[in-house]
Amino acid sequence: MRCFDAAIAMVAALLTLWAIPVELIDVDDYFFLIVIGCLLLPAVGEMLGLYQPWRGRSLYTMLGVYFLSWLATIGLISLLLVATQTTHSFSRLWMGLAALAVLFSGSLLRTSLYAYLRHVRALGRNLKRVLLIGKPENIALLEQRIADLPHTGYLIVGHHIDPADEDFLKHIAEFAKANTFQRGFDEIWLGYPLVEGGRVRKLMSLLAGIPITVRFFPDLPDVRLLNHRITQVAGLYSLELNHTPLNGPKRLLKALEDRVLGLLLLIIFMPVIVIVAIVIRWEMGAPVLFKQERHGLDGKCFKIYKFRTMKLHAESHTKQASHEDQRITRLGRFLRRTSLDELPQLYNVLQGRMSLVGPRPHAMDHNDHYKDHIEIYMQRHRVKPGMTGWAQVNGLRGITEDVKLMQRRVEYDLYYIENWSLGFDLKILVMTITRGFINTQP
Repeated sequence: MRCFDAAIAMVAALLTLWAIPVELIDVDDYFFLIVIGCLLLPAVGEMLGLYQPWRGRSLYTMLGVYFLSWLATIGLISLLLVATQTTHSFSRLWMGLAALAVLFSGSLLRTSLYAYLRHVRALGRNLKRVLLIGKPENIALLEQRIADLPHTGYLIVGHHIDPADEDFLKHIAEFAKANTFQRGFDEIWLGYPLVEGGRVRKLMSLLAGIPITVRFFPDLPDVRLLNHRITQVAGLYSLELNHTPLNGPKRLLKALEDRVLGLLLLIIFMPVIVIVAIVIRWEMGAPVLFKQERHGLDGKCFKIYKFRTMKLHAESHTKQASHEDQRITRLGRFLRRTSLDELPQLYNVLQGRMSLVGPRPHAMDHNDHYKDHIEIYMQRHRVKPGMTGWAQVNGLRGITEDVKLMQRRVEYDLYYIENWSLGFDLKILVMTITRGFINTQP
């Protein structure tokens, strides 16, 4: 894929150069720039994890990382041209069209290969053979999961049920010796409850003689995990039960996404923002913006901005808007129905206090209420709140009339946190455009 990316970038850039009639100052300079770009793209992609194995990865994730790699490459090339003061030597039209041609052709190649591999694996080819070891109920769960997702390309070739006696350990020791150099499987999956960590440790010791991947799938039926991970603290290994994937490089990646796309969206919507502000000022008077304290990342407070949609009023607690709410003006109903009242939050995104995508921030007294009624409610604050979210594009927005409705929204929010990826964010943004702007709720 590294060679494919470099080759596609070169072909796309050369074809664009051939198709556009430009007066070339120096053909060699164009070829030199093309070569630099073709080498930079896979190099940047390598650093961003573009070339990790495809098996089990989301197409949206791969396309998102490819887009970010492409964007970073364009940025580096632009910096190079500015530093060498050679921007005048190249056609702006060619650079723009060539960049878009590379993005389109590379994305098309990945989409085609991804679809082809899913098809091939669903037909029973290009499979990884898996041997299962563990408790009957855990093995049954793994078997069902693989059967439900044939396109992931895993094939169960056998299993060993653990009766929890010493004879089984002797059996595994003999099995490991017999399969050290030749075997009919590619991976071993262990399915055990977490409380049987000692049993797993013994099995790992016995299976260490087989030079293949051994995966442990712990079963924690009584614990709600939030994208757990194993970490080392004070020289001891710990299982972090509510780890969010948005840490370290991924947090920087999401911050870059918010700043770049947020600034782009602010520029695009600036005429709309100005017009809406003028109309609100003319029809409802000052203030134009509604400001309110909300809980953000880790429960810390920040001030959220919206266009004002209600008549001026003073209440001791936050009352959710309802159908036929007399506080909402005629203009306000239109702004709420089209979600235009949310546009000022692009400033919150550029501030770094919100994200384009994430759990929607609720009123502070609503948080204080629901945290006592929904056990996992506050886990949605492990990431920055968003202008749009997975719950919203699936219709869970507006008023929450009972705890069960809020429970469903929280489940969607936690699913987003547990499965975050750049591609998932882009998918939600696209879904927001197609189905998330129109709001039937108050």
